Amino acid sequence: MRAVDREILRLAVPAFLALVAEPMFLLSDAAIVGHLGTPELAGLGVAAVILQTVVGLCVFLAYGTTASVARHLGAGDLRAALAQGIDGMWLAVIIGAIATVGGIALTPSLVAAFDTGSEVAQHAESYLAIAFLGTIPLLLMLATTGVLRGLQDTRTPLVVAVAGNGLNIALNFLLVYGFDLGIAGSAIGSVVAQVLSAAWLVLVVVRAARRHDAPLSPDRAGIKAAAHAAVALVIRTLALRACLLVGTYAVTRVGAEATDVNVATHQIAITLWSFLAFALDAIAIAAQALTGRALGSGDVEGTRRLTRRMIQWGWGSGIVAGLVLAAVSPVIGILFTSDPEVRELLVPVLLVAALGQPVAGVVFVLDGVLIGAGDGAFLAWAGLAVLAAYAPAALFAATLPHGLVAVWVAMSVVFMGARGLLLSWRARGDRWLVTGATLAR
Repeated sequence: MRAVDREILRLAVPAFLALVAEPMFLLSDAAIVGHLGTPELAGLGVAAVILQTVVGLCVFLAYGTTASVARHLGAGDLRAALAQGIDGMWLAVIIGAIATVGGIALTPSLVAAFDTGSEVAQHAESYLAIAFLGTIPLLLMLATTGVLRGLQDTRTPLVVAVAGNGLNIALNFLLVYGFDLGIAGSAIGSVVAQVLSAAWLVLVVVRAARRHDAPLSPDRAGIKAAAHAAVALVIRTLALRACLLVGTYAVTRVGAEATDVNVATHQIAITLWSFLAFALDAIAIAAQALTGRALGSGDVEGTRRLTRRMIQWGWGSGIVAGLVLAAVSPVIGILFTSDPEVRELLVPVLLVAALGQPVAGVVFVLDGVLIGAGDGAFLAWAGLAVLAAYAPAALFAATLPHGLVAVWVAMSVVFMGARGLLLSWRARGDRWLVTGATLAR
């Protein structure tokens, strides 16, 4: 068990620090923009949900690449592992180019779908139209990070994430306040930081590929195979992101007099929730890499041991995260806004979120285990089932007294609870334990 713990910590600790640093892009944006005013913060909230959904749908570039690269590594074929990673990077460029053009063209329509009012919509459009220019570097960051995780290297993404976040904060302050560019300056600073971070990671992977004679040119068959394997993960991610979108939409339906306050409060809460989710996801990252490597080498019993231990780690980490969130809930609002209504409403919302953290810790771990095993088909069906349960629950919760808090209760109980039940049931079986260098079933 000590050996298992050392393996988990070797990957999870740097992944934890990197994943904590990554959402600092949004945390720093929220803190800086929040002091411009409540409408600006609400506009950032809408824009962030849209951008996170677009980029989040492509998280398979990291998850799928981690699993496939780790399997080849476990099977002892490093050249094939790197070739698989290069194919994922080219796929990121192709998808990123399409998303950039489409996102910029559809920005007004995407913002209008939230029906938040003209002032909030104007700020959301200003941020989003610029932020979409960072789509290609963001997707390249996902793909290259997946390659390195699959190679059991979580330290390099940590260094890049910390440096990129530091640059992002500095640029945001300079452009928002120094050059008085407002919310647009925040978007520009983030894009510049994303471009430089992506370039750094690409250089690391390219150097490794050259050392092991892996091809760098686009391989049509390899890119097509990577895209085909990603379909199930896209469906899974789309369903889960749809749940978050439904939650935000439900919040805009709460009350007729304080929509800006509700949306701004929800934005701070979802940003903090995402921060903790990324932190808890560190063990899931270790689960992806270790599960893929173990199954690639044919070690089924070792995979079972890893899974049991990582569940324990996930549960304990979730308890710690919940206690921390509950403790800071009365005071953390001051970092994001000067609006007393938002600060007051934020406290009960964060307390509800804190209660759901232990379950979230287990959910993220099991999600990582099954992704590392390549069990995408089940994850897709599970995601759709969770969406079917959560969407009506969230919309109904918005009609209740204290509707914002009720929406967060639905998120903790229905969204995370249903995921926990489905993933736990799957993990108890054997169908996901497929061994070998490929994910073919």
